[in-house]
Amino acid sequence: MPGPDYATDLALLSEAAVAAGELALRYWKRAPNAWEKDGGAGPVSEADLAVNDLLAEILRDARPDYGWLSEESQDDPARLAAKRLFVVDPIDGTRAFLANEPGFAHAIAVVENGKAVAGVVHLPVLEQSYTATLDGPAQLDGKTIQATETEEIDGSTLLTVRAVDEPFHWNGPCPAYKRSFRPSLAWRLCLVAEGRFDASLSLRQAWEWDVAAASLIAERAGAVTSDRIGTPLSFNTPSARADGLLVANPILHAHYLAALRR
Repeated sequence: MPGPDYATDLALLSEAAVAAGELALRYWKRAPNAWEKDGGAGPVSEADLAVNDLLAEILRDARPDYGWLSEESQDDPARLAAKRLFVVDPIDGTRAFLANEPGFAHAIAVVENGKAVAGVVHLPVLEQSYTATLDGPAQLDGKTIQATETEEIDGSTLLTVRAVDEPFHWNGPCPAYKRSFRPSLAWRLCLVAEGRFDASLSLRQAWEWDVAAASLIAERAGAVTSDRIGTPLSFNTPSARADGLLVANPILHAHYLAALRR
């Protein structure tokens, strides 16, 4: 039998994201227990694990035939055979969460045959939800959003880390973009989708759970998403990660690619 349509899956994701936000806010600013993951993989807290458990309960109970890939779950290679699966970051921006800052998000996607087909990025403190399906518009709280039409790198607004300014990343001098930063990678992509920034760039490996939902939202808003050398993103891969990330409207995306040293 055919699975639920994308809109039905999106409604489920949205419901789960709101529930995740309500739970996360019970821990926010309350000094939850936290520790560093092995291998320098960053911090995790009891809140991350509690949200992960809640999302698994809601989503997997509703779609028991879907696979599962989450930052806070043991990876099960059986997901590779799943036609559809959930790709989940329970709290994207854990450092911000633990620092009592509002810029963390819940990022949840449905992936089908390697492509994100429904996605939600929910910021509970800001009370904002970005959503999209493969066959619908990108929206912020129900209103359609669109990426900018900026064409030149110089003067463009770029969400990235300070290290990107190093000249060895570029073919020539570092371009005169205007750099800003937000703690959640998923939120950065959504801000490009919303048109508040022109582009987002990461030269580090990007985990699928950070970008699956947000890349769909950006694409449905008219942006191009790729890894750092221009390869289109694909999900439910064995490594569950991409070689960096570049998001911008098609013309600006091409100019950034040409300027970056491979």
